[in-house]
Amino acid sequence: MLTDRPDGPAVPEAERFDMTTTMTAGPLRSTIRRSEEERRADFRVVAKAVRDAGLLERTVGFYAWLLAGLGVALVALLVGSALLGESWWQLAIAAGLGVVLTQVSFVAHEASHRQVLRSGPANDRLGRILAAGVVGISHQWWMSKHSRHHANPNQIGRDPDIEIDTIHFLPSDAKRSKGALRWIVRRQGWLFFPLLTLEGLNLHVLSIRTLLERRPVEGRWIELGMIAARFAALGTFLLLVMPWWMALAFLGVQLAVFGVGMGASFAPNHKGMPTVSRDARLDFFTKQVRTSRNIRGWGMSALMGGLNYQVEHHLFPNMARPHLKAASAIVQAHCRTHGIPYTETGLVGAYASVVRHLNRVGLAARDPFDCPMLAARR
Repeated sequence: MLTDRPDGPAVPEAERFDMTTTMTAGPLRSTIRRSEEERRADFRVVAKAVRDAGLLERTVGFYAWLLAGLGVALVALLVGSALLGESWWQLAIAAGLGVVLTQVSFVAHEASHRQVLRSGPANDRLGRILAAGVVGISHQWWMSKHSRHHANPNQIGRDPDIEIDTIHFLPSDAKRSKGALRWIVRRQGWLFFPLLTLEGLNLHVLSIRTLLERRPVEGRWIELGMIAARFAALGTFLLLVMPWWMALAFLGVQLAVFGVGMGASFAPNHKGMPTVSRDARLDFFTKQVRTSRNIRGWGMSALMGGLNYQVEHHLFPNMARPHLKAASAIVQAHCRTHGIPYTETGLVGAYASVVRHLNRVGLAARDPFDCPMLAARR
């Protein structure tokens, strides 16, 4: 099993990876020596072990209790807000609401993968209710974007999660940045967590913009209606219990905490891991395992909604959260046996890797004469 090692040696071109985080060479050489047929068999072997262990069964009871707990927490926060009235302690309620909505988003994400209920349509209905009706984000937008990510994780030109945004994930994109954005990109590693405070607003805007596009969008008016009703209900509630300026501050804190919660949970999974060239053709097991990072530590599954088992989630996207730990043991054992790199690290180490990676990418946006020694030679 590998730990995160961003300063390791380069990977041979035979692997067709553009490394942003490199791994130890020993297991990698062992992987290269294996035939293409052996690599293709990896997933079949692991999938059989997972099925035999019953790890693809649904755990409806777990999600029923989880949603009940989140519902109680949500009601308690709203009641607490109503009782507080005009008080700046409302901002603590807002932060709590941001945390709860992040957890609701995790369940919506799991429903979109058909992990929660036993039928696909039931999962879709639940996902839409949670995403659009409770969180205020388009379920259809998320489904489209996230499905493309799962099919092509960290693949240049195919994974929407590494496309150009305020944060740039590829040196070639950073090099083309201009103006104020270039200033941000040059420092994006250190600015990463402050920028996440805007991610909640960004998610809402992007999803609504997608629903308003001219192209056909499944469930467009249902989701727009649910999102509008959700914001109208929350806005009305806030204005009934506090002054408008305090309501704006409440929304600002809630969105900031929600953005940090979402970004800090999804970013460690792939950022700083190998990127794959657009034309690379890799077997499913290699592509999913090599581009994903697991987060170890007590309570991580609850904190990150099961996203801490990112390798297993990508291999078995419809696997219920309670089974991911057992599946991880099976996948790790297979990787150890065959010398396949498997990346797992602590949460702090993962964040450090993300920051280092973003700073390295940001170097491409720097003026070469920023260096005092070079500037002195001009």
